[in-house]
Amino acid sequence: METAKVAAPMAGNKLYQRRARAALPILVRQAHVGTPMFYSDLAAELGMRNPRNLNYVLGSIGRTMKNLSKAWKQEVPAIQCLVINKGTRLPGNGVGWFITDRRDFGRLSRHQQRQIVNAQLQKIFTFPDWEKVLGTLGLKSAVIGHQDAVDKASNFRGGGESEHHKLLKEYVAVHPEILKLRSGLRGSIEYPLPSGDTIDVLFQDSDEYLGVEVKSAISPETDIIRGVFQCIKYKAVLNAYLASREEPQNGRTVLVLGSAFPPHLNPLKHMLGVEVVANVKPQLI
Repeated sequence: METAKVAAPMAGNKLYQRRARAALPILVRQAHVGTPMFYSDLAAELGMRNPRNLNYVLGSIGRTMKNLSKAWKQEVPAIQCLVINKGTRLPGNGVGWFITDRRDFGRLSRHQQRQIVNAQLQKIFTFPDWEKVLGTLGLKSAVIGHQDAVDKASNFRGGGESEHHKLLKEYVAVHPEILKLRSGLRGSIEYPLPSGDTIDVLFQDSDEYLGVEVKSAISPETDIIRGVFQCIKYKAVLNAYLASREEPQNGRTVLVLGSAFPPHLNPLKHMLGVEVVANVKPQLI
């Protein structure tokens, strides 16, 4: 039987139930901003080393939403659908128990799965009573404490390009495997956009475009935060540029760091849906 199906509701003292109670406010936060999150990102926020252990956690949340739906006599969407796989950009097959009442969700085509999940995501994003859900379960909203850091980043003014930044940028351009792209690709450095912006590195693979913003190991936290917001900007401009050329809007961006990503900024990164590849150190590889 599917893990998601057998997981008990959240009220209990088993480890996965405690984790489910910690995870639900995070998912409500993501629902409010309309942004899914990766399994690995949710695991990081919960202090879990292995994202695979989220199966019971998310199944427990799903069972709890089912129970609330029955008690309230209205549908409470399967909020666990917000947690997706990096490769497929879809939740695990276990969500089929909660959104289709069918065991064969995993046998559907990727296109069919995406249609079903997208419909569920719209329900999640437009559901008005997530705070009521938390209150009913005795849970509080997720604490967000990054505003001061964001305000400081708004006033950050960087200097010229450092040698560290140049080295990392050039290294990323010839090492697509860092970004899980196929070997043999070569990125274009300082790719110009019609907005006047330039992306540090741009990879093109078939009809997909991946823009990379680079922050070296000596970049301060304020510059890393700036990089998060730059990724959002560049993704929007890149897709607008592709649309103007009548090409599919398959542009995305990644922030590559020469250092670790500050853990206390994980909620910001996850809320904004920015992908980060950290601790890339060309001088050591």
